[in-house]
Amino acid sequence: MAEVGEKTLANLKIAFQAEAEAYFRNLAFAEQADKDGYKQIAHMFRAIANAESVHCRNALRLRGIVKDTETNLNAAFERELMAKNEKYPEMIKIAEAENERPAALIFARTRDVEEMHASIYKKALDHLMEERETQYYICSVCGYVADGAIPEECPVCGAEADKFFEVK
Repeated sequence: MAEVGEKTLANLKIAFQAEAEAYFRNLAFAEQADKDGYKQIAHMFRAIANAESVHCRNALRLRGIVKDTETNLNAAFERELMAKNEKYPEMIKIAEAENERPAALIFARTRDVEEMHASIYKKALDHLMEERETQYYICSVCGYVADGAIPEECPVCGAEADKFFEVK
């Protein structure tokens, strides 16, 4: 890949962040439209969300973020540990100082889930050459990832098993 200019690289990062936000915002809008009974509008929001995901992948590709699988696993593992050990503890501290309890709770749960994400990446790195298949289930409340089976209760937020969805 050719070198990308410093300002262009910074703009690619900004573009990725904006497109990723648009992707998730449109998915949330689609969920609400479904709840409100507007199926076609929900479908439209999902279509545009998918277009935004193309923009995200293009920005990542041009930034040189995606490498070989082992490198990607190592990078993902390191990022989860950094989020758990550095980013979220600081966010929790700030939210608590501003007496923003709901935000502090979300940040704390996310921090705890990041540790689980790191362990899944580590397991994948350890078994990179194996043909290991497993199923993953996500807690829709906090994002906890269950590996292989849905727990009776989420170990991070306490959500019941019916709050989990299967990753297809």
